[in-house]
Formats: sequence, C-alpha cells, structure tokens
Amino acid sequence: MRQKRSKRPTRLTPSPSPSSGSSISSSFDLASPDRPFDNILNFRDVGRTVNEFAGKRILREGILFRSARLDDASERDKHRLIDDINLSTIIDLRTNTEHESATRRCQNSLSLGSSEDIGIPGTTDRPHLLDLPGVQRHFINLTGRAFERLLLWRLDWYNFIKVIGLLASGYRKDAIRVIATQVMKPRGLIGLGRDTLDSAGTEIRAVFDVLTKDESYPVLIHCTQGKDRTGLIVMLLLLLAKEAATDIPLTAIAADYSKSETELRPELDALMKEITDIGLDEEYAKTPPGFTEALKEYLDTKYGGTKAYLLSIGCEEANIERIKRRLLMM
Repeated sequence: MRQKRSKRPTRLTPSPSPSSGSSISSSFDLASPDRPFDNILNFRDVGRTVNEFAGKRILREGILFRSARLDDASERDKHRLIDDINLSTIIDLRTNTEHESATRRCQNSLSLGSSEDIGIPGTTDRPHLLDLPGVQRHFINLTGRAFERLLLWRLDWYNFIKVIGLLASGYRKDAIRVIATQVMKPRGLIGLGRDTLDSAGTEIRAVFDVLTKDESYPVLIHCTQGKDRTGLIVMLLLLLAKEAATDIPLTAIAADYSKSETELRPELDALMKEITDIGLDEEYAKTPPGFTEALKEYLDTKYGGTKAYLLSIGCEEANIERIKRRLLMM
C-alpha cells in the first residue's frame, strides 16, 4: 500500500542529487554520542556505518537509512527527517496487527493527554503515523500470509488444531503465543530469517521495486524495533553490494546488524515485556552472533548468492544492477 505523495514543503537545506556520491548535507551529526533524535531509536545511515567500520568510502552516504518506528517522533525529529535528512521515502515493514496496536496506543494517548501533549498528528486512517508532507510511504508487511502459513505448517497436529480453534474463536493473542512457543522460540532468529527468505519473496521483491526508483532516495526502512525485519532487508542490500565490491567486509555488514542491540537499550524493558507476553525469551531482544554469516551461507548454498536469490523471487536483473550502482561509490 502506498500513501499518496503531497507537495513537499520548502526545505532548509538543498536535496542531494540521487546520483551524487557526496555525503549528506546535515546540520547535525548522526554519529554524535548525543542522540540526534528525541524519540526515534536505532536510527543510522547504513552507508556511513559500513564505511566507518571498513575505514574507507565504499558505499554512498545519505541515501539509505534504517530505524525503529517513527510513531513517537517529536516536532524536532520531524524537521530533521525532512530538512536535514531530505527524506523522500519510507518503507514500513510492520504487520497490520502492529499498526492496529499502534493506533490504539495513539488514541489512548490522545484521550489522556492535553492538546499540548499530543505532539505531531498522524494521518487520518492511521493516526499513529508521523505526518511527513511530501514523503512517500510504502506499507509492505514483510512477514505476511505466506510467512504465517509456513509457521502454521511447522506446528504438530495437536497445536495446529489448537491454533485454528483459537483463531476461529477470536483469541488471536493466545494463538500467537502457541506459535511463538512451539515454533518461533525453537527456530530462533536465524531460523526465522531463513524462513522469511523462503516465504516472503513477494514482499521482498516489492521492497526492491521501490528501491529501484530514483525518486525513492533518500529512503528510510523501518519496522517496530528496526532490528530483524529491517536488518534482513538491509543485509540483503549490503550482501548484494558486496558481490560487486568484494572489499566490503562481511564483518561490517554483521556489525550494522549487531548495532541494533545497543541502540535499542533505552527501550529494553518495553521490548522485553512485548516479547515475553507472547511466549518468547530475552534472546529475541538480542542480535544473535553469526546471524549475518549464517544467512549469507544459506543464500549461497540454497540460491547461489544474493543476486541469484533476488532473481529467483522475480526481481529483474536490470533493476538489481541499478540498485547496486545506487549503493556503491562508482
């Protein structure tokens, strides 16, 4: 689902050319120990993160960003996204259930708070969303129906029937808890990453279709925490770039993923409550060591590499090459 693009407000800084290799023009430092955003966690420039780890300029900076949800952003955060980041596109990977939950949370906040406490209004149909005039939004549920079906079929017959019964009776949260304890917890984040690659080809292709377009940049990819689903998409992009530029260290790609664990510490208590409520444990609040390496090996072994994987899910070769050129300092 794509939100219609409205006229972009006047910017305080010029928008960088999509083909430019120069760093983003910014009035603040994303790498500063002082958080550059008030209420946006796990935010970073992917190109800059990899370049700093590698010790040289390999990827373009200022075009690909990642973060946790934007729902609680402050007015200052909003202006930084528009005027400093020059954001053009947001790819939101959350599920409908997550959006519904965020909407309820927003509505509760609006009913309890005064007009001074309300902050930035969202959109009419999804009031929790940050209102960013002129920024395109694409809603792509990365773990959609195909992923859900795959998890269901991993249940034994007893729990499969139990889950179907719970869903039919309206006990969705209880059904999710059964799936979480019986399937998700044993498989771990690496196993679920493999499952996502196998089942979410349509959704991943939709993300890459957006990234093919020049007008999509600078682009921000996020889910709720910006850790695993966002991490998987960013990992695919970086592994794709690595196939063309072998001097991108795999350790740099792994470091970008692992950085989320540190970045999310301010929200650890809330995250722990969220995951334990559905039957998962503290491992799901972490970034497991070997995640990037394991998924790269899986892509190489099962599909013949990242580009071959993208071709297998229907991405066009010309578009894949276009994205590579967009990412790399060429």
